[in-house]
Order: sequence, then structure tokens, then C-alpha cells
Amino acid sequence: QLLEAKANLSLAQARHALQLQQAKAQMNNLVPKKQFEQLQSSLREEQCKAQQLQENLHRQAEQTCRQLVRIQEEHERLLQAAVEQAEGLERNLRSAEAVLAERAAQLKDAQAQISRNKLLIEDLREENRGFAMALQAAELKQKSTEEKNQLLEEQASALKHLIGKITPASLS
Repeated sequence: QLLEAKANLSLAQARHALQLQQAKAQMNNLVPKKQFEQLQSSLREEQCKAQQLQENLHRQAEQTCRQLVRIQEEHERLLQAAVEQAEGLERNLRSAEAVLAERAAQLKDAQAQISRNKLLIEDLREENRGFAMALQAAELKQKSTEEKNQLLEEQASALKHLIGKITPASLS
């Protein structure tokens, strides 16, 4: 029994030594009360700062959200204005294309009229050449007729003169 009691005592001492070591290790890990209070105070300050930062972050997020909504509304307004402007430009383009098509048709008609006029002018030139030749022939004929007329007038004058000479002689 003594041996058993000694063995139990040794076992108990070993357990006690182990518990003592563990307790010392835990004590080494423990922070002194003053330092603990400082750490606790620092922790509270940091928690306050963290809460303030979180509130600031929340406010900034709300401001950013409102700003994004305003920006989105502005973009939508600008997009609507751009769409309206594009529609207006498209209408103007269609109108301009219609005017250009009308002008092109007018120019085509004018070009066709010019071509017809050129043909008429060419016909008139040809006709004028014919008239010029006829006029030239008429002028030559007139000149010839005038020369013949002059000759006849000279002959008539000579005959009158001769008759004027003959008539008094025949009356006497």
C-alpha cells in the first residue's frame, strides 16, 4: 500500500507540476490589468472610429448613389436630346434628299430641253444657210434685174429722146 501510495503521490506530483507549468504558461500569456484596461480603452476608441468610418462610408455611399442617379438622369436626358436631334437630322436628310431628287429631275428635264434646243438651233442654222443662199441668189437676181432695169431705163430714155426728135420732125 505504501508503494501504491508513493506511486499515486508521484503521479499526483507530476500532474500538479504539469498543471503548474500550464498555469505559468497561461500567466505568461495574460496581460497585466493596467495594460488590459489600456487595450480595452484602445479597443473602444477603435470601435468608435470604426463605427464613425462605417457611418461616413454609408453617407458617402448614399451621396454617391444620389450622384449616380443624377448622372444617369442627365445621361438619359442627353440621350433623349441626341435621339431627338438625330431624328430631326434624319427628317432634314430625307427632306434634302427629296429636294435633291426633285432638282435632279428638273436638271434632267432642263438637259433634255437643252438637247432639243440644240437640235432646233442646228435645224435653224441649216434653214438659215438655205435662206442665206436663197437671199444671195435673190440679191444676185435683184442685181441682175436692176442692171437690166437700168439698161431698159437707158433704152427708154434713149427712145424718148429719139421719139422726142422724131415726133417734131414727123409733125412738121
